[in-house]
Amino acid sequence: MTSTPPPAVTAAVQRALDRHAQRPGALLPVLHAIHDELGHIPADGVPLIAAALKLSRAEVHGVVSYYPHFRGEPPGRHTVQVCRAEACQACGAEALLAHAERVLGCARHHTRADGAVTLEPVYCLGLCASSPAMRIDERLHARLTPERLEQLLAAALEVKP
Repeated sequence: MTSTPPPAVTAAVQRALDRHAQRPGALLPVLHAIHDELGHIPADGVPLIAAALKLSRAEVHGVVSYYPHFRGEPPGRHTVQVCRAEACQACGAEALLAHAERVLGCARHHTRADGAVTLEPVYCLGLCASSPAMRIDERLHARLTPERLEQLLAAALEVKP
């Protein structure tokens, strides 16, 4: 038994379908449009997408859960992304990501309980020559150290190291 989606979800899904449903391989463009508008793909929107595109709910859910770009839950008020591509890993990104988990008080791929921040590992921010790198909301930062990470988080998110 499914519940009726909230009007905002129904409207976002319908706008995405209106723009992309007639395209070949419409599922990914539809999902991107919804994600861009809402910040996530709500579970109660999946049946609407599936019905409109003549797919099973399992097919739609499978695509949403397969791609790390798509979130099933709303993100925090701020998003911190730590690059884990090869160049950044070679320069200490894994330790930096672990340090971010400790400083922020939330695990990677999760949002802190107070909803303030979502921590995400990402694969390539395009700053390979100045690794390791991260993005706080839409602002890129490079040549990070644990100390610099703490300073940036404190300034951007009012997080106390």
